[in-house]
Amino acid sequence: MKSSNSVMVPEAKEAMERFKQQSASEVGVSLKQGYNGDLTSRQAGSIGGQMVKKMIESYEQGMK
Repeated sequence: MKSSNSVMVPEAKEAMERFKQQSASEVGVSLKQGYNGDLTSRQAGSIGGQMVKKMIESYEQGMK
């Protein structure tokens, strides 16, 4: 069974990791390389929320 959080385009994996690190930095959460299972749900949610916000902003800019 394939993980639901895998990157669809393998070549994009490094870019997605940078995007995640940047988003974490913007919300004040420090990420380690590799496993980050010690994050609280709030911290992980903040990172994911920031990523979605930035993706929506990017999409809206593309619509102009």
